[in-house]
Amino acid sequence: MLTNIYIENVAVIEKTSIDFDEGFNILTGETGAGKSIIIDSINAIMGQRMSRDLIRTGAKQAFISATFSDVSQTAEKMLAERGYEAEDGDYILERTITAAGKNTCKINGRPAPLSVLRDVSIHLINIYGQHEGYDFMTADSHIKYIDAIGGYGDLIDDYRAKYAVYTDLKRRLGALTDNIQDRERKIDLLKYQIDEIDDAELEPGELEQLEARRTILNNGERIRNGVAGSYEALTGGDGEDGILSRLSDVSDELSELAGLHPDLESLAERIQSAYEELNDCHYELRNIFDNLDFDPEEIEQVEERFELIRTLSRKYGSTIEEILEFCERSRQELNRLLSYDINKEKLEKEFKAAEKELKVSASALSKARAKAADEFSKAVMGEMRYLDMPNVVMTPSITTCAFSESGCDTLELLISANPGEEPSPISKIASGGELSRMMLAVKTIIAEKDEIDTLIFDEVDTGISGSAASKVGRKLQQLSGTHQVLCITHQAQIAALADTHLYISKSVSEGRTFTKVKRLEFEERKYELSRIIDGNSPSELSLQHAEEMLNAKDIKIKE
Repeated sequence: MLTNIYIENVAVIEKTSIDFDEGFNILTGETGAGKSIIIDSINAIMGQRMSRDLIRTGAKQAFISATFSDVSQTAEKMLAERGYEAEDGDYILERTITAAGKNTCKINGRPAPLSVLRDVSIHLINIYGQHEGYDFMTADSHIKYIDAIGGYGDLIDDYRAKYAVYTDLKRRLGALTDNIQDRERKIDLLKYQIDEIDDAELEPGELEQLEARRTILNNGERIRNGVAGSYEALTGGDGEDGILSRLSDVSDELSELAGLHPDLESLAERIQSAYEELNDCHYELRNIFDNLDFDPEEIEQVEERFELIRTLSRKYGSTIEEILEFCERSRQELNRLLSYDINKEKLEKEFKAAEKELKVSASALSKARAKAADEFSKAVMGEMRYLDMPNVVMTPSITTCAFSESGCDTLELLISANPGEEPSPISKIASGGELSRMMLAVKTIIAEKDEIDTLIFDEVDTGISGSAASKVGRKLQQLSGTHQVLCITHQAQIAALADTHLYISKSVSEGRTFTKVKRLEFEERKYELSRIIDGNSPSELSLQHAEEMLNAKDIKIKE
């Protein structure tokens, strides 16, 4: 249930907090007072598009929060799966939009993607407005209403699972039976690519080794001179002692003096260790020098190999590992294409089996859907008879079509508004008032089946008055027995039946427009109903009428 909505800097609303109760909540007020802004704000919390143009002039951002309590098990489970737990039994959904168009959303203080608000809110609120009425005039939308109340969700799930298998096999079979010439071209190309990579006899890590050898070969003279000079410095030359000889003399001298001074013993040991380490280095330098080989042919071979790998990398991958992976994938694709006949026969068998299973599943779904459509139509006609449309006949028209995500049925609800007329598409028959009552009838039936706690009706009274308006109000009052109902209305007959009456007003101060929301008590409700009946200057007669309507609020009438 929606217990509160807080709106800040949205259009004409600077700042307001609205508390809603259980049962039947009515919002009334003059045109332009801001009623539609409240609906826009609720839509924003539901993750719908919110234009930054709605940010109040002069404000840097708009902020909306909505508090929900006692949510359905479905909504609670969905929130828990996404890591959001209730706080004191409540969930607070927040959304901020800046003048730069940036959105920030939170659930109970934790960041939430806009998509989560959108996914979760459909299990919290259902809004009926003029857009949905127009949507109902489109035949493509009718099947979703039937499925919503059909009670055959398991058949829909089974069909969709089989449809997914069917479409995947159909796609794979279609790809397999592509143009034969195109398949042959693919085979030739794959063979060329595989042979080119295989002929190169690539080894993982080879490129790094080549680069290291290439560096040595390209710097051969410098390396040779450096190694030779370092060796000579250690061993000596031209009649001069090298570092090793002189270090050996130092070690011997200090060893002899070690007995004369206690600190010289450790120094002698350290210099001896240094001598041994440098002696090892001198042998390694000699070994490196003896193995230095800078064959011009090897330099050419390394460059050729390096260029070959670089050419392959431009075609098949930036590293040798990626090139080899490409080769393996190509080999698998080649085997698939070469096994064309075997694969095709296997896929055709699988496809036929999947198609057969899909037909069985689609048939079961169609039968259940036809039964539900008939029951739905009868239920809608029953509701519409109560809503002063006794002659309306609704007939479901179901035809078979190609398999799709929703089944193999095309379903359209046809109506006849007057006796003797053939049922026709809703868009050709229903007036604005008839469409409003029809959608209320549909919502009443669907509401009996779903878990959504809060139903919002935005000007459901469009095009009706008198007895019809009174009965629409009674139907909304009936719905409020099992759901929280919020309704924006311009009809006194509907407003009089509310449990909670909220009045939306606007005022101008210092050249700015401000919207306020006030909860009306009995006497205030009398004057508001009188205003709706008579205009801005209520008469004694209209005040008396309004009082009678409020006193009759809880009187039940026959349906």
